[in-house]
Amino acid sequence: MTNSNEAATDQWVGDKLRDAGIERHPQGITGIKEIDEALKTSSKRKTGKVGKPEFVIVTHSQKYGDFVIVIEDKLDTAKQQHLDQHTGLLLDDIASITDYAMNGAWWYARHIVDNTSYKHAIAIGISGDEKHHIIQPLHYQDGGGLDYKMLPEVEEFISFNADNIDEYYQSAILEEKTDEQKTTQEVLKDAAELHEYLRNYGTLGDRDKPLVISGILLALREIKHGGFDINSLNHDPTKTDGEKIWDAIKNNLKRSNVRPEVKRDKILSQFDIIKNSAKLNEPAEELGGKTPLRYFTDQLNRRLYPTITKSMNGEDYLGRFYGEFMSYSGGDGQTLGIILTPKHICDLFCELLDLQPDDIVFDPCCGTGGFLISAMRYMLAHARTDAEMDHIRKHQLLGIEIQDYMFTIATTNMIVRGDGKSNLKCEDFFNEANSPNLLQQIDSPTVGMMNPPYSQGKKSQTLCELSFVERLLDSMTEDGRVAVIVPQSAMTGKTKYEKKYKASILKHHTLEGVITCNTETFYGVGTNPVIAVFTAHKPNSPEHKSKFIDFQDDGYSVHAHIGLEEGSSAKDKQSHLLRVWRGEEQSPSSFCVESAVTAEDEWLHAYFYFNDEIPTEDDFTRAIADYLTFQLDTVGHGRGYLFGFENSLNGNSEDNFNSTSLITGDEINA
Repeated sequence: MTNSNEAATDQWVGDKLRDAGIERHPQGITGIKEIDEALKTSSKRKTGKVGKPEFVIVTHSQKYGDFVIVIEDKLDTAKQQHLDQHTGLLLDDIASITDYAMNGAWWYARHIVDNTSYKHAIAIGISGDEKHHIIQPLHYQDGGGLDYKMLPEVEEFISFNADNIDEYYQSAILEEKTDEQKTTQEVLKDAAELHEYLRNYGTLGDRDKPLVISGILLALREIKHGGFDINSLNHDPTKTDGEKIWDAIKNNLKRSNVRPEVKRDKILSQFDIIKNSAKLNEPAEELGGKTPLRYFTDQLNRRLYPTITKSMNGEDYLGRFYGEFMSYSGGDGQTLGIILTPKHICDLFCELLDLQPDDIVFDPCCGTGGFLISAMRYMLAHARTDAEMDHIRKHQLLGIEIQDYMFTIATTNMIVRGDGKSNLKCEDFFNEANSPNLLQQIDSPTVGMMNPPYSQGKKSQTLCELSFVERLLDSMTEDGRVAVIVPQSAMTGKTKYEKKYKASILKHHTLEGVITCNTETFYGVGTNPVIAVFTAHKPNSPEHKSKFIDFQDDGYSVHAHIGLEEGSSAKDKQSHLLRVWRGEEQSPSSFCVESAVTAEDEWLHAYFYFNDEIPTEDDFTRAIADYLTFQLDTVGHGRGYLFGFENSLNGNSEDNFNSTSLITGDEINA
């Protein structure tokens, strides 16, 4: 009979399945005839009678066939699994199957697959409660016998729903790259190759390389309007290939309704390198007699342009191109404090800030436009009408970029990805002389996203990361939501002016929380970042508790020639983070601590962390046993002075040992 605590565990697991969008079937009743028939003979006591797993789920896979997911749970984490001491494998005896969650789930999974037409099963053993628990999956397939593949632990079930099961199987079980990873790998490979050609045949500076790429992409947009033909790039002596591309860029900027004219002219001037560079417009024998511009156009039309225009996943591929150029060039990205934000961080911002279709999003340091691209994609996905979508593109995406060439890349990026370019401005967000007029032009932003320039604080206290944060918060509407990604050092506030900014921020705004990120988030840069989330124009109450989360283990890792890459557990870990962030689930203090804050505190999880795990009776018994073993060994070897009494030095250690007052088993039980 299930006691109330075990029933609470079942309810908690059922709620997690529901939140992951998975239809759950408790007590093994699925309504699928062959599975229900198989369960009639699946007793864990191997009697051939009915068996009732906690949950049975069937998830439809587009590529690999349907998966049966079987879940068994236990209240005590000591009952998670029972392994053979010699082989390290799950035991198959009746006691192990009956008493341990993982062994029981494995038993049911095998029985169902071996007695139905289903080929794949994922057995999940769960033990513990909402706050302290273990969720362990394994994969079993038809014909596996006693063979199985143990998979990494998870926190949520999002990987097992119909939207994600294909990717999970491909990544976690087959250990192959996902389609998105393959696309990114190809893009980076193309970037490396094109960078080599740009260097060898264009003799271009670091700033000019991404501008040439951006300009060609805009020209390619004119093909469908009949305003550009790649075959016209034939080294015509009367009009250079660069002039033809430049004219196509000009036409596309007009067609894209980039206004006002002074802004359009400023962008167009950035592309003058295309028509003015003699090297780019001279045929090269190594390129089959084509000009470098014709060769680059052919390559981009075949490789990058279709990927950017067809991709709906929000990846800033042009930004990846730019970042790759900087890494190969030893360019000025880092020395200027420019660190491009990875796509998964941009997407996470949208979730943390609960982005809505009617929000107005503002990024005052927009770089290549990564945050705005993610925000646009996210809001469009949640919009209900064409009119809403049109309004989002034209009026709800605001950005500022001080670097003129980065501003041009961002504008190109937004145009190619589907508009949103009209409200980008090439200005200095921090120029006090311009700020009144500038802020008047920003139409009441409700959401702020920012990756400010790093390391500027070493040069001027007015340009430290916290000064950008305060500036952004002051620019928001009342109750505006803001997320920034900054170095950990910005949250410690060691200098007097950083403490001043922290005090001022708390005086006028509320710190909702700080998330410590993977140290490799900005791979190759050497910055340990955190995400800080605020509510604007709402003073931080002394009683308000901010969340401090350790999210260093985010499921991403560095891979050679690619950089940071998503692992099979990344979606699961992000889902867990968001549930804890939204207060939908408890977590141990090792993951999240809630605390009131002051300006003197370090706004980091490591500063507020405390160990809240209560030792179990087994932990206590093991600790006492270890102590007794140590005491007996120490006294027996003549070192009783460690326990406050002298040992004989004449070899009569046995007498001393017998007279020693030792802790006994009876005293432990007492």
